[in-house]
Amino acid sequence: MSPEADGGTDHGAETRRPTQRAAGRRTQADRRARTRSALLEAAARGLSRHGYANLVLERVAAEAGYTRGALYHQFAGKEELALAVVRWVDETWAAEVGDPAAAEADPVAGLMLMARGHAVYCRRDVAGVIRVLAIEFAGRDHPVARELGRILGKLTGDVERRIAEGRRSGAIPPGPPAADTARACLGAMEGLVSHDLIGPPHDVELAERAVRGVLGLPPAAPCTPVTAR
Repeated sequence: MSPEADGGTDHGAETRRPTQRAAGRRTQADRRARTRSALLEAAARGLSRHGYANLVLERVAAEAGYTRGALYHQFAGKEELALAVVRWVDETWAAEVGDPAAAEADPVAGLMLMARGHAVYCRRDVAGVIRVLAIEFAGRDHPVARELGRILGKLTGDVERRIAEGRRSGAIPPGPPAADTARACLGAMEGLVSHDLIGPPHDVELAERAVRGVLGLPPAAPCTPVTAR
């Protein structure tokens, strides 16, 4: 006799239903996360190519494989989308470049790791977002400009601290103020990788050479080529 016929309760069914609901919520959250990620990446490509003023939301949605309605379900409009893209690029750059460089105890090694990592990161077609928007929003009072200022200010401050550490230890020779030198290092890195005609593998080597030159360091010793026996 079943529990229902007996007047009892099917506790197994009660247990299953919340579990199924939880699984449904997880699946829905996963779908939402995948949609958001695809839209952010498509928008990052669009901003890198066309800038903010020329970004067309319908084109972003179509490139990501979604409708405009799906985009507006995630983002209120172009401004919110652009802010999300800027933060997304900042987070991915930090995870792939900034955090590993910061983990280096030696300031010179950390700065060289940043230069090489930045060159590799900028090989992808979404990497021009910060550069393009910084030019477009220069001198403007806009939420995107303020977010860019926060991100670039933090990055410049981190590089400035590493330069100051290196000078205190004697690993980096004296030179112009650390803040100016930090901006020059970042400018050299960005200027080099923004040149479309310089690609792998030379982009990595030249990015390191550029930063070493700004810091007043001698060129790195060339690697000895490995020959097959």
